[in-house]
Formats: sequence, C-alpha cells, structure tokens
Amino acid sequence: MPALFRQLASTMARREFPRFEAVSAVVPVEGGYNAALAVKALGAPGAPRFHTVLEGQVYASALAADEAASGELQRLKDIGDEGELVW
Repeated sequence: MPALFRQLASTMARREFPRFEAVSAVVPVEGGYNAALAVKALGAPGAPRFHTVLEGQVYASALAADEAASGELQRLKDIGDEGELVW
C-alpha cells in the first residue's frame, strides 16, 4: 500500500448514524484536494456517495483535506433518509 494511503487510513474519521455511516474523505481536484464526507447505508453493498464539504477550499495535501473533513464530520448532526448531510 502506498505511504499516502497508509497515512490517510490511519487518520480517517468515522461516525455511525441510525441508518448510515459517514467517513472523512478527500477528492482530488486540480491543484490539490477537496475535503469530503463519504456516506453509505449501514451494511449495504456498493460504493459510498461522496459529498464535498467546505466548498471553494482546495488543500495542498490529502492529509490536510482529510483533517478538514474530520472536523466537518464532528459538526454533522445527522444523515437524512436519502443520504443527504444534515447540519
């Protein structure tokens, strides 16, 4: 496993809600990374749905973007019935 992925795997934050789980994530963009939250129904197969957070902010490193996403995950109040973020 590449070093970046090992480092991110050790810092990603995760929270469970009644029907969903959310994990801090990063999305590569031109010039860096966006902070994001990956949402998936508990126990469901398939890929998570990615929601970028802190719109307009681009981080130079994936680690910095993940740390920002972790902070937003702590602010998250709930996940709606359709998997939308509830602040």
